[in-house]
Amino acid sequence: MRRLPVYLLLDTSGSMSGEPIEAVKNGVQMMLHSLRQNPQAIETAYVSIITFDSEAKQIVPLTDLASFQMVDIKAQSTTSLGAALGLLADKMELEITKTTTEQKGDWKPLTFIMTDGIPTDDWQIGFNKLKNVNKGLIVGCAAGSGADDAILKQITSSVVRLDNADSESISKFFQWVTASISTTSTKVEETGIDFVGLDQLPPPPSELVIVS
Repeated sequence: MRRLPVYLLLDTSGSMSGEPIEAVKNGVQMMLHSLRQNPQAIETAYVSIITFDSEAKQIVPLTDLASFQMVDIKAQSTTSLGAALGLLADKMELEITKTTTEQKGDWKPLTFIMTDGIPTDDWQIGFNKLKNVNKGLIVGCAAGSGADDAILKQITSSVVRLDNADSESISKFFQWVTASISTTSTKVEETGIDFVGLDQLPPPPSELVIVS
């Protein structure tokens, strides 16, 4: 069974405290609930969550939807995006099955990065590490006015912006992430072709602006 690995990189820095972090937790639960209703996704999608504040941690390793259990997250400290990108590279190398002459490996991964601020560490060190792995499609989300979409654009060409990091906007983002995972899991199964671009995902809701 070829898996669709999905990585969520979530900013848990201090500026996310209060409404934004609660909205993220609710968004993840809503996403899991919805994906478990989708016969293709429940077979194919495996989800991992990496959080980043003063350090980056993989709080949930790549797990099938039926077994996935969310861990409580709190907002604190700084924004170590570089550490998160480096950890993502390590986990992709470790957790994703590569295609060999004997076997078909996993589908290319789908990664969503959500941040409301500016990296406080050297993000380029982590990004340079990530460049060396088969990273699939990465989508960056700049949430609210404090986020720097220019840095995200250097990490990936697929960037969306939320004008507000309030519960309604974050909820819309997770609804779109859910739809993107559902669509991708169905399409890879039906076509046998990996997804590579933002244009192959469902169109984002009006709250999400594509940064060109």
